[in-house]
Amino acid sequence: MRSLRPHTLRARLTLGLLVLLAVSCAAVGLAAVVELNGFLTSRLDEQLTETGNRFAVSLEHKGEPERNDHDGDEHADTRRQATGTFGARLVDGTVTNAAVVRPTGTLNVDLTAADRERLAAVPADGRGHSVGLSALDDYRVIATRGLDGDVLITGMPLEPVEAAVHRLELVAGIVFGAALTAAGIAGALWVRWSLRPLSRVAATATRVSELPLASGEVALPPRAPESDPRGEVGRVAGAFNRMLGHVEDALTKRHASEERLRSFAADASHELRTPVASVRGHAELALLHPGPLPPEITRALQRIAAESTRMGAMVDDLLLLARLDAGRPLEAAPVDLTRLVLDALTDARATGSGHRWELDLPEDPVTVTGDAHRLQQVLANLLSNARLHTPVGTKVTVTLETDGSTASLKVHDDGPGIPEDIQPGVFERFTRADRSTKAETGGAGLGLSIVAAVVEAHGGSVTLESGPGSTTFTVRIGNA
Repeated sequence: MRSLRPHTLRARLTLGLLVLLAVSCAAVGLAAVVELNGFLTSRLDEQLTETGNRFAVSLEHKGEPERNDHDGDEHADTRRQATGTFGARLVDGTVTNAAVVRPTGTLNVDLTAADRERLAAVPADGRGHSVGLSALDDYRVIATRGLDGDVLITGMPLEPVEAAVHRLELVAGIVFGAALTAAGIAGALWVRWSLRPLSRVAATATRVSELPLASGEVALPPRAPESDPRGEVGRVAGAFNRMLGHVEDALTKRHASEERLRSFAADASHELRTPVASVRGHAELALLHPGPLPPEITRALQRIAAESTRMGAMVDDLLLLARLDAGRPLEAAPVDLTRLVLDALTDARATGSGHRWELDLPEDPVTVTGDAHRLQQVLANLLSNARLHTPVGTKVTVTLETDGSTASLKVHDDGPGIPEDIQPGVFERFTRADRSTKAETGGAGLGLSIVAAVVEAHGGSVTLESGPGSTTFTVRIGNA
Protein backbone atom coordinates (compact mmCIF):
# COMPACT_ATOMS: atom_id res chain seq x y z
CA MET A 1 0.00 0.00 0.00
CA ARG A 2 2.89 2.39 0.68
CA SER A 3 4.04 2.16 -2.96
CA LEU A 4 0.62 3.45 -4.10
CA ARG A 5 0.96 6.67 -2.13
CA PRO A 6 2.04 9.72 -4.14
CA HIS A 7 5.65 10.63 -3.42
CA THR A 8 5.99 13.96 -5.24
CA LEU A 9 4.48 17.28 -4.26
CA ARG A 10 2.95 17.54 -7.72
CA ALA A 11 1.19 14.20 -7.34
CA ARG A 12 -0.04 15.10 -3.84
CA LEU A 13 -1.48 18.43 -4.99
CA THR A 14 -3.18 16.85 -8.00
CA LEU A 15 -4.57 14.03 -5.89
CA GLY A 16 -5.79 16.49 -3.26
CA LEU A 17 -7.53 18.54 -5.94
CA LEU A 18 -9.23 15.45 -7.32
CA VAL A 19 -10.28 14.27 -3.86
CA LEU A 20 -11.83 17.64 -3.04
CA LEU A 21 -13.59 17.76 -6.41
CA ALA A 22 -14.80 14.18 -6.01
CA VAL A 23 -16.19 14.95 -2.55
CA SER A 24 -17.92 18.03 -3.94
CA CYS A 25 -19.39 16.10 -6.87
CA ALA A 26 -20.54 13.33 -4.57
CA ALA A 27 -22.19 15.84 -2.23
CA VAL A 28 -23.96 17.61 -5.11
CA GLY A 29 -25.03 14.32 -6.67
CA LEU A 30 -26.29 12.92 -3.38
CA ALA A 31 -28.22 16.11 -2.64
CA ALA A 32 -29.76 16.11 -6.13
CA VAL A 33 -30.79 12.43 -5.87
CA VAL A 34 -32.26 12.85 -2.39
CA GLU A 35 -34.11 16.02 -3.41
CA LEU A 36 -35.46 14.48 -6.62
CA ASN A 37 -36.56 11.33 -4.81
CA GLY A 38 -38.32 13.38 -2.14
CA PHE A 39 -39.95 15.68 -4.71
CA LEU A 40 -41.29 12.82 -6.87
CA THR A 41 -42.45 10.89 -3.82
CA SER A 42 -44.36 13.93 -2.51
CA ARG A 43 -45.95 14.41 -5.92
CA LEU A 44 -46.99 10.77 -5.83
CA ASP A 45 -48.50 11.31 -2.39
CA GLU A 46 -50.43 14.29 -3.74
CA GLN A 47 -51.66 12.19 -6.62
CA LEU A 48 -52.84 9.50 -4.21
CA THR A 49 -54.59 12.10 -2.10
CA GLU A 50 -56.33 13.60 -5.13
CA THR A 51 -57.36 10.18 -6.40
CA GLY A 52 -58.75 9.23 -3.01
CA ASN A 53 -59.75 5.73 -2.02
CA ARG A 54 -62.45 5.27 -4.67
CA PHE A 55 -60.82 2.17 -6.04
CA ALA A 56 -60.34 0.66 -2.58
CA VAL A 57 -63.95 1.52 -1.64
CA SER A 58 -65.19 -0.39 -4.72
CA LEU A 59 -63.56 -3.46 -3.19
CA GLU A 60 -65.27 -2.91 0.15
CA HIS A 61 -68.41 -5.00 -0.59
CA LYS A 62 -66.96 -7.54 -2.99
CA GLY A 63 -67.29 -11.17 -2.21
CA GLU A 64 -64.31 -13.39 -1.92
CA PRO A 65 -62.34 -13.10 -5.15
CA GLU A 66 -61.88 -16.04 -7.41
CA ARG A 67 -58.65 -16.79 -9.20
CA ASN A 68 -59.36 -15.32 -12.67
CA ASP A 69 -58.09 -12.21 -14.42
CA HIS A 70 -61.37 -10.24 -14.49
CA ASP A 71 -63.16 -11.28 -11.33
CA GLY A 72 -65.24 -8.41 -9.92
CA ASP A 73 -64.75 -6.02 -12.81
CA GLU A 74 -68.41 -5.03 -12.55
CA HIS A 75 -67.83 -4.03 -8.91
CA ALA A 76 -64.37 -2.33 -9.07
CA ASP A 77 -64.47 1.38 -9.82
CA THR A 78 -61.46 2.11 -12.04
CA ARG A 79 -62.56 5.52 -13.21
CA ARG A 80 -59.71 8.04 -13.20
CA GLN A 81 -57.44 5.31 -11.91
CA ALA A 82 -53.99 5.06 -13.46
CA THR A 83 -52.64 1.74 -14.60
CA GLY A 84 -50.86 0.04 -11.75
CA THR A 85 -53.06 1.51 -9.01
CA PHE A 86 -53.27 -0.90 -6.11
CA GLY A 87 -56.23 -1.30 -3.76
CA ALA A 88 -56.73 -3.46 -0.68
CA ARG A 89 -59.31 -3.89 2.07
CA LEU A 90 -58.42 -5.03 5.58
CA VAL A 91 -60.84 -6.20 8.23
CA ASP A 92 -59.47 -6.63 11.74
CA GLY A 93 -55.94 -6.49 10.33
CA THR A 94 -56.62 -9.18 7.75
CA VAL A 95 -56.52 -8.51 4.01
CA THR A 96 -59.85 -9.60 2.48
CA ASN A 97 -59.48 -8.13 -0.98
CA ALA A 98 -56.53 -6.91 -3.03
CA ALA A 99 -56.47 -5.91 -6.69
CA VAL A 100 -54.44 -3.83 -9.14
CA VAL A 101 -55.58 -1.84 -12.19
CA ARG A 102 -54.32 -3.17 -15.50
CA PRO A 103 -54.91 -1.87 -19.02
CA THR A 104 -57.39 -4.73 -19.58
CA GLY A 105 -59.26 -4.21 -16.31
CA THR A 106 -58.86 -5.18 -12.68
CA LEU A 107 -56.60 -8.03 -11.66
CA ASN A 108 -56.84 -9.69 -8.28
CA VAL A 109 -53.52 -10.07 -6.50
CA ASP A 110 -52.40 -13.11 -4.59
CA LEU A 111 -50.45 -11.67 -1.67
CA THR A 112 -47.91 -13.63 0.32
CA ALA A 113 -48.06 -13.82 4.08
CA ALA A 114 -45.23 -11.32 4.30
CA ASP A 115 -47.09 -8.91 2.00
CA ARG A 116 -50.19 -9.18 4.17
CA GLU A 117 -48.15 -8.40 7.29
CA ARG A 118 -46.61 -5.34 5.63
CA LEU A 119 -50.06 -4.04 4.60
CA ALA A 120 -51.48 -4.67 8.05
CA ALA A 121 -48.61 -2.63 9.53
CA VAL A 122 -49.45 0.48 7.49
CA PRO A 123 -51.03 3.08 9.85
CA ALA A 124 -54.40 4.46 8.78
CA ASP A 125 -53.27 8.08 9.06
CA GLY A 126 -53.94 9.21 5.50
CA ARG A 127 -50.21 9.75 4.86
CA GLY A 128 -48.00 8.13 2.27
CA HIS A 129 -45.87 5.12 3.19
CA SER A 130 -43.52 3.01 1.10
CA VAL A 131 -44.23 -0.72 1.07
CA GLY A 132 -42.41 -3.48 -0.79
CA LEU A 133 -44.80 -6.13 -2.12
CA SER A 134 -43.16 -9.27 -3.40
CA ALA A 135 -46.25 -10.09 -5.46
CA LEU A 136 -45.94 -6.74 -7.27
CA ASP A 137 -43.19 -4.21 -6.62
CA ASP A 138 -42.39 -1.24 -4.39
CA TYR A 139 -45.53 0.85 -3.80
CA ARG A 140 -46.43 4.13 -2.21
CA VAL A 141 -49.66 3.55 -0.25
CA ILE A 142 -52.16 5.55 1.84
CA ALA A 143 -54.41 3.82 4.40
CA THR A 144 -57.75 5.31 5.53
CA ARG A 145 -60.68 4.10 7.66
CA GLY A 146 -63.77 2.75 5.79
CA LEU A 147 -67.42 3.21 6.66
CA ASP A 148 -67.67 -0.35 7.95
CA GLY A 149 -64.75 -0.01 10.35
CA ASP A 150 -62.39 -1.63 7.87
CA VAL A 151 -59.15 -0.18 6.51
CA LEU A 152 -58.87 0.79 2.86
CA ILE A 153 -55.44 1.01 1.24
CA THR A 154 -54.72 2.70 -2.06
CA GLY A 155 -51.32 2.73 -3.64
CA MET A 156 -49.35 3.55 -6.76
CA PRO A 157 -46.10 1.99 -7.97
CA LEU A 158 -42.78 3.62 -7.10
CA GLU A 159 -41.15 2.31 -10.28
CA PRO A 160 -41.43 5.65 -12.18
CA VAL A 161 -39.88 7.47 -9.24
CA GLU A 162 -37.07 4.92 -8.92
CA ALA A 163 -36.48 4.97 -12.68
CA ALA A 164 -36.14 8.76 -12.66
CA VAL A 165 -33.80 8.65 -9.66
CA HIS A 166 -31.66 5.90 -11.23
CA ARG A 167 -31.44 7.86 -14.48
CA LEU A 168 -30.30 10.91 -12.55
CA GLU A 169 -27.67 8.80 -10.79
CA LEU A 170 -26.44 7.47 -14.15
CA VAL A 171 -26.30 10.91 -15.74
CA ALA A 172 -24.62 12.40 -12.66
CA GLY A 173 -22.06 9.59 -12.60
CA ILE A 174 -21.18 10.10 -16.27
CA VAL A 175 -21.03 13.88 -16.01
CA PHE A 176 -19.07 13.91 -12.76
CA GLY A 177 -16.72 11.20 -14.04
CA ALA A 178 -15.97 13.22 -17.17
CA ALA A 179 -15.54 16.34 -15.04
CA LEU A 180 -13.12 14.55 -12.71
CA THR A 181 -11.09 13.22 -15.63
CA ALA A 182 -10.88 16.63 -17.28
CA ALA A 183 -10.09 18.29 -13.95
CA GLY A 184 -7.40 15.71 -13.22
CA ILE A 185 -5.64 16.30 -16.54
CA ALA A 186 -5.99 20.08 -16.35
CA GLY A 187 -5.01 20.12 -12.67
CA ALA A 188 -1.91 18.00 -13.30
CA LEU A 189 -0.80 20.33 -16.10
CA TRP A 190 -1.50 23.42 -14.00
CA VAL A 191 0.33 22.08 -10.95
CA ARG A 192 3.25 21.00 -13.10
CA TRP A 193 3.48 24.44 -14.68
CA SER A 194 3.15 26.15 -11.30
CA LEU A 195 5.88 24.00 -9.72
CA ARG A 196 8.26 24.21 -12.67
CA PRO A 197 10.59 26.68 -10.88
CA LEU A 198 10.70 24.36 -7.87
CA SER A 199 11.58 21.44 -10.16
CA ARG A 200 14.50 23.44 -11.53
CA VAL A 201 15.67 24.14 -7.98
CA ALA A 202 15.47 20.41 -7.18
CA ALA A 203 17.45 19.57 -10.35
CA THR A 204 20.16 22.04 -9.39
CA ALA A 205 20.27 20.66 -5.84
CA THR A 206 20.62 17.14 -7.21
CA ARG A 207 23.58 18.15 -9.38
CA VAL A 208 25.23 19.86 -6.42
CA SER A 209 24.72 16.78 -4.21
CA GLU A 210 26.53 14.63 -6.77
CA LEU A 211 29.67 16.79 -6.69
CA PRO A 212 32.69 15.70 -4.60
CA LEU A 213 33.02 18.58 -2.15
CA ALA A 214 35.53 17.04 0.25
CA SER A 215 38.68 18.22 -1.52
CA GLY A 216 40.00 19.74 -4.69
CA GLU A 217 38.60 22.49 -6.86
CA VAL A 218 34.83 22.29 -7.27
CA ALA A 219 32.83 23.96 -10.05
CA LEU A 220 29.24 24.44 -8.95
CA PRO A 221 26.48 24.19 -11.58
CA PRO A 222 24.61 27.29 -12.79
CA ARG A 223 22.18 28.81 -10.33
CA ALA A 224 18.53 27.83 -10.37
CA PRO A 225 16.37 30.26 -12.38
CA GLU A 226 14.61 32.62 -10.01
CA SER A 227 10.91 33.42 -10.29
CA ASP A 228 8.62 35.94 -8.66
CA PRO A 229 10.11 36.60 -5.20
CA ARG A 230 6.64 37.33 -3.86
CA GLY A 231 5.73 33.65 -4.15
CA GLU A 232 6.87 30.74 -2.00
CA VAL A 233 8.71 29.03 -4.88
CA GLY A 234 10.49 32.27 -5.77
CA ARG A 235 11.65 32.75 -2.19
CA VAL A 236 12.93 29.16 -2.07
CA ALA A 237 14.84 29.63 -5.33
CA GLY A 238 16.35 32.90 -4.13
CA ALA A 239 17.41 31.47 -0.78
CA PHE A 240 18.87 28.38 -2.48
CA ASN A 241 20.91 30.49 -4.89
CA ARG A 242 22.24 32.63 -2.03
CA MET A 243 23.21 29.46 -0.18
CA LEU A 244 25.05 28.19 -3.28
CA GLY A 245 26.91 31.48 -3.42
CA HIS A 246 28.06 31.08 0.19
CA VAL A 247 29.04 27.46 -0.46
CA GLU A 248 31.01 28.45 -3.55
CA ASP A 249 32.89 31.13 -1.62
CA ALA A 250 33.68 28.65 1.17
CA LEU A 251 34.87 26.02 -1.34
CA THR A 252 37.06 28.55 -3.12
CA LYS A 253 38.68 29.61 0.14
CA ARG A 254 39.07 25.99 1.22
CA HIS A 255 40.72 25.07 -2.08
CA ALA A 256 43.07 28.04 -1.87
CA SER A 257 43.98 27.05 1.69
CA GLU A 258 44.60 23.46 0.60
CA GLU A 259 46.81 24.62 -2.24
CA ARG A 260 48.83 26.84 0.08
CA LEU A 261 49.19 24.04 2.64
CA ARG A 262 50.07 21.50 -0.05
CA SER A 263 52.62 23.83 -1.56
CA PHE A 264 54.10 24.56 1.88
CA ALA A 265 54.32 20.84 2.72
CA ALA A 266 55.98 20.06 -0.59
CA ASP A 267 58.42 22.97 -0.37
CA ALA A 268 59.22 22.33 3.28
CA SER A 269 59.75 18.62 2.72
CA HIS A 270 61.93 19.28 -0.27
CA GLU A 271 64.01 21.89 1.54
CA LEU A 272 64.38 19.75 4.70
CA ARG A 273 65.78 16.75 2.87
CA THR A 274 69.21 18.32 2.44
CA PRO A 275 69.77 19.61 6.01
CA VAL A 276 68.42 16.39 7.51
CA ALA A 277 70.77 14.35 5.34
CA SER A 278 73.61 16.68 6.32
CA VAL A 279 72.89 16.27 10.04
CA ARG A 280 72.80 12.49 9.65
CA GLY A 281 76.05 12.52 7.70
CA HIS A 282 77.88 14.63 10.26
CA ALA A 283 76.63 12.41 13.09
CA GLU A 284 77.80 9.27 11.33
CA LEU A 285 81.13 10.93 10.51
CA ALA A 286 81.65 11.87 14.15
CA LEU A 287 80.97 8.30 15.20
CA LEU A 288 83.74 7.16 12.85
CA HIS A 289 86.33 9.37 14.62
CA PRO A 290 89.33 7.16 15.53
CA GLY A 291 89.99 8.78 18.83
CA PRO A 292 88.24 7.83 22.05
CA LEU A 293 84.91 9.58 22.78
CA PRO A 294 83.13 9.84 26.09
CA PRO A 295 80.23 7.38 26.33
CA GLU A 296 77.68 10.14 26.68
CA ILE A 297 78.96 11.83 23.50
CA THR A 298 78.79 8.55 21.62
CA ARG A 299 75.24 7.99 22.85
CA ALA A 300 74.22 11.50 21.80
CA LEU A 301 75.69 11.06 18.33
CA GLN A 302 73.91 7.75 17.95
CA ARG A 303 70.61 9.33 18.91
CA ILE A 304 71.23 12.22 16.48
CA ALA A 305 71.87 9.75 13.70
CA ALA A 306 68.77 7.68 14.54
CA GLU A 307 66.47 10.70 14.84
CA SER A 308 67.80 12.27 11.67
CA THR A 309 67.19 8.98 9.86
CA ARG A 310 63.66 8.90 11.19
CA MET A 311 63.16 12.57 10.30
CA GLY A 312 64.42 11.90 6.80
CA ALA A 313 61.90 9.09 6.35
CA MET A 314 59.12 11.37 7.64
CA VAL A 315 60.16 14.13 5.25
CA ASP A 316 60.09 11.66 2.36
CA ASP A 317 56.62 10.50 3.38
CA LEU A 318 55.32 14.07 3.61
CA LEU A 319 56.79 14.88 0.21
CA LEU A 320 55.14 11.79 -1.29
CA LEU A 321 51.76 12.74 0.19
CA ALA A 322 52.10 16.30 -1.10
CA ARG A 323 52.86 15.03 -4.60
CA LEU A 324 49.94 12.61 -4.51
CA ASP A 325 47.65 15.39 -3.28
CA ALA A 326 48.79 17.54 -6.18
CA GLY A 327 47.64 14.82 -8.55
CA ARG A 328 51.09 14.00 -9.87
CA PRO A 329 50.66 10.82 -11.94
CA LEU A 330 52.35 7.61 -10.88
CA GLU A 331 54.10 5.20 -13.16
CA ALA A 332 51.66 2.92 -15.01
CA ALA A 333 53.21 -0.39 -15.96
CA PRO A 334 52.40 -4.09 -15.46
CA VAL A 335 53.38 -5.08 -11.92
CA ASP A 336 53.71 -8.68 -10.69
CA LEU A 337 51.80 -8.28 -7.43
CA THR A 338 52.59 -11.88 -6.44
CA ARG A 339 56.34 -11.17 -6.52
CA LEU A 340 55.89 -7.99 -4.49
CA VAL A 341 53.93 -9.90 -1.83
CA LEU A 342 56.62 -12.60 -1.61
CA ASP A 343 59.40 -10.02 -1.24
CA ALA A 344 57.47 -7.96 1.32
CA LEU A 345 56.68 -11.02 3.44
CA THR A 346 60.32 -12.10 3.33
CA ASP A 347 61.38 -8.69 4.66
CA ALA A 348 58.67 -8.82 7.34
CA ARG A 349 59.85 -12.21 8.57
CA ALA A 350 63.38 -10.86 8.87
CA THR A 351 62.35 -7.82 10.92
CA GLY A 352 59.54 -9.45 12.87
CA SER A 353 60.81 -12.89 13.74
CA GLY A 354 58.62 -12.99 16.82
CA HIS A 355 55.45 -13.03 14.73
CA ARG A 356 53.99 -15.90 12.77
CA TRP A 357 53.75 -15.00 9.09
CA GLU A 358 51.56 -16.95 6.68
CA LEU A 359 50.91 -16.56 2.97
CA ASP A 360 47.94 -17.56 0.81
CA LEU A 361 48.54 -17.04 -2.92
CA PRO A 362 46.67 -18.19 -6.03
CA GLU A 363 48.31 -20.67 -8.39
CA ASP A 364 48.77 -18.14 -11.20
CA PRO A 365 50.63 -14.83 -10.81
CA VAL A 366 48.47 -11.76 -10.26
CA THR A 367 49.37 -8.73 -12.37
CA VAL A 368 48.09 -5.17 -11.95
CA THR A 369 48.80 -1.87 -13.67
CA GLY A 370 50.59 0.62 -11.47
CA ASP A 371 53.78 1.87 -9.88
CA ALA A 372 55.79 -1.06 -8.57
CA HIS A 373 57.80 1.03 -6.09
CA ARG A 374 54.70 2.63 -4.56
CA LEU A 375 52.80 -0.65 -4.38
CA GLN A 376 55.79 -2.20 -2.64
CA GLN A 377 55.58 0.68 -0.17
CA VAL A 378 51.89 -0.11 0.43
CA LEU A 379 52.72 -3.74 1.27
CA ALA A 380 55.63 -2.75 3.49
CA ASN A 381 53.50 -0.24 5.43
CA LEU A 382 50.65 -2.70 5.99
CA LEU A 383 52.99 -5.45 7.22
CA SER A 384 54.97 -2.99 9.34
CA ASN A 385 51.72 -1.73 10.86
CA ALA A 386 50.72 -5.32 11.76
CA ARG A 387 54.13 -5.99 13.31
CA LEU A 388 54.41 -2.77 15.32
CA HIS A 389 50.89 -2.75 16.78
CA THR A 390 50.50 -6.41 17.76
CA PRO A 391 52.31 -8.40 20.48
CA VAL A 392 54.95 -11.02 19.80
CA GLY A 393 53.43 -14.33 18.71
CA THR A 394 50.61 -12.72 16.71
CA LYS A 395 49.66 -14.56 13.54
CA VAL A 396 49.67 -12.38 10.41
CA THR A 397 48.17 -13.81 7.22
CA VAL A 398 48.60 -12.22 3.78
CA THR A 399 46.03 -13.32 1.19
CA LEU A 400 46.11 -12.44 -2.51
CA GLU A 401 43.06 -13.12 -4.69
CA THR A 402 41.69 -12.08 -8.07
CA ASP A 403 38.39 -12.38 -9.88
CA GLY A 404 39.85 -11.58 -13.30
CA SER A 405 39.16 -7.84 -13.16
CA THR A 406 40.19 -6.84 -9.63
CA ALA A 407 43.08 -7.95 -7.43
CA SER A 408 42.33 -8.19 -3.71
CA LEU A 409 45.09 -8.12 -1.09
CA LYS A 410 44.18 -8.84 2.55
CA VAL A 411 46.45 -8.45 5.58
CA HIS A 412 44.85 -10.12 8.60
CA ASP A 413 46.16 -10.47 12.15
CA ASP A 414 44.69 -11.97 15.33
CA GLY A 415 46.01 -9.20 17.56
CA PRO A 416 44.04 -7.05 20.01
CA GLY A 417 42.44 -4.97 17.26
CA ILE A 418 42.19 -1.23 16.64
CA PRO A 419 40.15 0.82 19.14
CA GLU A 420 36.74 1.83 17.79
CA ASP A 421 37.35 5.54 18.36
CA ILE A 422 40.45 5.36 16.16
CA GLN A 423 38.96 3.37 13.25
CA PRO A 424 37.07 6.22 11.49
CA GLY A 425 40.29 8.24 11.12
CA VAL A 426 42.80 5.42 10.80
CA PHE A 427 43.78 6.47 7.25
CA GLU A 428 44.24 10.13 8.19
CA ARG A 429 47.68 11.64 8.67
CA PHE A 430 49.43 11.49 12.03
CA THR A 431 46.86 9.05 13.41
CA ARG A 432 48.37 6.61 15.88
CA ALA A 433 46.51 3.75 17.54
CA ASP A 434 48.52 4.13 20.73
CA ARG A 435 49.68 7.67 21.37
CA SER A 436 51.76 6.46 24.29
CA THR A 437 53.92 4.36 21.94
CA LYS A 438 57.47 5.56 21.72
CA ALA A 439 58.28 7.56 18.63
CA GLU A 440 61.16 5.30 17.60
CA THR A 441 58.93 2.23 17.53
CA GLY A 442 55.45 3.55 16.85
CA GLY A 443 56.11 5.69 13.74
CA ALA A 444 54.73 9.11 12.91
CA GLY A 445 51.27 7.95 11.92
CA LEU A 446 51.80 8.44 8.17
CA GLY A 447 52.02 4.82 7.07
CA LEU A 448 48.32 4.11 6.58
CA SER A 449 47.67 7.55 5.09
CA ILE A 450 50.32 6.74 2.46
CA VAL A 451 48.62 3.38 1.85
CA ALA A 452 45.28 5.09 1.27
CA ALA A 453 46.77 7.82 -0.97
CA VAL A 454 48.76 5.40 -3.14
CA VAL A 455 45.88 2.97 -3.53
CA GLU A 456 43.51 5.83 -4.41
CA ALA A 457 46.03 7.11 -6.97
CA HIS A 458 45.86 3.64 -8.57
CA GLY A 459 42.07 3.90 -8.78
CA GLY A 460 41.58 1.34 -6.02
CA SER A 461 40.25 1.28 -2.48
CA VAL A 462 41.37 0.20 0.97
CA THR A 463 39.05 -0.78 3.83
CA LEU A 464 39.41 -1.83 7.44
CA GLU A 465 37.50 -4.34 9.54
CA SER A 466 38.71 -4.62 13.12
CA GLY A 467 37.60 -6.11 16.38
CA PRO A 468 39.14 -7.91 19.34
CA GLY A 469 41.20 -10.78 17.95
CA SER A 470 40.71 -9.90 14.27
CA THR A 471 41.94 -7.00 12.13
CA THR A 472 41.83 -7.05 8.33
CA PHE A 473 43.04 -4.45 5.82
CA THR A 474 41.72 -5.09 2.31
CA VAL A 475 43.24 -3.44 -0.76
CA ARG A 476 41.50 -3.70 -4.14
CA ILE A 477 43.18 -2.65 -7.39
CA GLY A 478 42.14 -3.29 -10.98
CA ASN A 479 44.09 -5.94 -12.88
CA ALA A 480 46.33 -5.10 -15.80
